[in-house]
Amino acid sequence: MSKQQALLVLEDGTYFEGQSIGVEGTSFGEVVFSTSMTGYQEMLTDPSYRGQILTLTYPLIGNYGVTPGDLESAIPQVRGFVVKELCDHPSNWRSEGLADEFLKEREIIGIADVDTRGLTRKLRSHGVMMGIITTEYDPKEAYERLQYTPNYTTLNLVKEVSTPTPYQWHGDEDAGLDQGMLTFGEGPRIAVIDYGTKRNILRNLSALGCETIVLPYNATAKEVVDFHPDGIVLSPGPGDPALLSESITTVKDLIGTVPIMGICLGNQLLAHAAGGTTFKLKFGHRGANHPVKDLESGKVRITSQNHGFAVDADSIKGTGFEVSQINLNDNTVEGMRHKSLPIMTIQYHPEASPGPLDNKHLFKRFVDIVKG
Repeated sequence: MSKQQALLVLEDGTYFEGQSIGVEGTSFGEVVFSTSMTGYQEMLTDPSYRGQILTLTYPLIGNYGVTPGDLESAIPQVRGFVVKELCDHPSNWRSEGLADEFLKEREIIGIADVDTRGLTRKLRSHGVMMGIITTEYDPKEAYERLQYTPNYTTLNLVKEVSTPTPYQWHGDEDAGLDQGMLTFGEGPRIAVIDYGTKRNILRNLSALGCETIVLPYNATAKEVVDFHPDGIVLSPGPGDPALLSESITTVKDLIGTVPIMGICLGNQLLAHAAGGTTFKLKFGHRGANHPVKDLESGKVRITSQNHGFAVDADSIKGTGFEVSQINLNDNTVEGMRHKSLPIMTIQYHPEASPGPLDNKHLFKRFVDIVKG
């Protein structure tokens, strides 16, 4: 591991000293934390973390190495990585490399030997804030540069992570993302609008026999319908949904065409399309142990989550939607259903495998709706 010194400086002037991991340099982003004990490689490549500096509360990271099969997108998405300790002697039969090598190869700037407990307590108390990781500046210079950085909430990050052109999903290898002639079997045809989709969403749909087409975030309703989908999935993604007026219009026009499933950002876009609103959470929901209650069945399930915004429950009254699930930690909206149309939404991530099988049934439920 590199012995180069590094700094993490927050927008209120607080700074943390540590050692550089990954590549050296300077990076800006919204500083957030996740309480997940595993899944660091999936988090580093999760498009929903675009524009953010990710802090992991679990103290030892990299202890099971890295493997290509755990990537959620082809490239890393975080702007920076903060850990207490980065292991350089992993033990795992699947491992094909070190976490620090992974960071260097993918040009991720990070910092280790940080009091991540103290940092997390600060973010919980004061809320998430902009920050800078640097090996180039002292605390004063870094703080001054941070003042000229655009705030995370003003950025349209979806256009950075979405596919530029439609493709048909054939598997994890990039070579399988065929952009040519579409070929379909007998399974339901699902159009996934890519606001920052994760590979495991596509894997889950494929495992259920679906033929999946992935479309750009700015596809119009007509362009979506022209693919003749049997169902539509609105994917997760980064940033403030209120900035995505073009996407909200498309979703509004798609309501009532075919069954729709909204996941995370997709859930929030459906709320906006129906006339509702969203708001920014103080420090977000990021981790693998969030309890969610289904209001119809009364069942409580443990979920994986990664979002900084939530639907305002009062704002969807009279829109045709109703709250179907709530977070038991803070009673925020974790799912909606339409009273008369085949539309279901969830705020959490069933593809992130909490349990690891606790929420697989949600994809099957949607596919059953499509087949019905």
